[in-house]
Amino acid sequence: MHVLEAGRLAPSAVNRQPWHFIVITGSNVKERLADTYSKDWFIQAQVIIVACADPNEAWLREDGGEYWKIDAAIALQKMILFATKEGLETWWLVNFDEQAANGAFGISPYICVVAITPLGYSDEVKGEVYNRKPIEKVIHLEHW
Repeated sequence: MHVLEAGRLAPSAVNRQPWHFIVITGSNVKERLADTYSKDWFIQAQVIIVACADPNEAWLREDGGEYWKIDAAIALQKMILFATKEGLETWWLVNFDEQAANGAFGISPYICVVAITPLGYSDEVKGEVYNRKPIEKVIHLEHW
């Protein structure tokens, strides 16, 4: 529950909190989710969280800029960071079939699936973070 609480407490644009989270633990429901992604490794996780957002509940900037995806991503990232701190393995899964995900859960057409993360304990030993850009390629200092 602490992982979910981390997401619930996340900041959002104008505090609209447009997110919804589907927490999956049952194998029958996981099987329905298997059709959303071409590889089935993620349904082996102890828990799967499906992060969704309602664009109608989100803040809309005057120029039309939408923030529902960002809000849901921030909340999910807070959950992932908390889960990692607690020793759980997680993964960002965004290459999924949203229509299949909506159908698997009977999600309202007004709700959009943003990302999916499996959570669980891994038997693998975690190695170094690999394939990352050097810091000097991503940090740009301006001197005033």
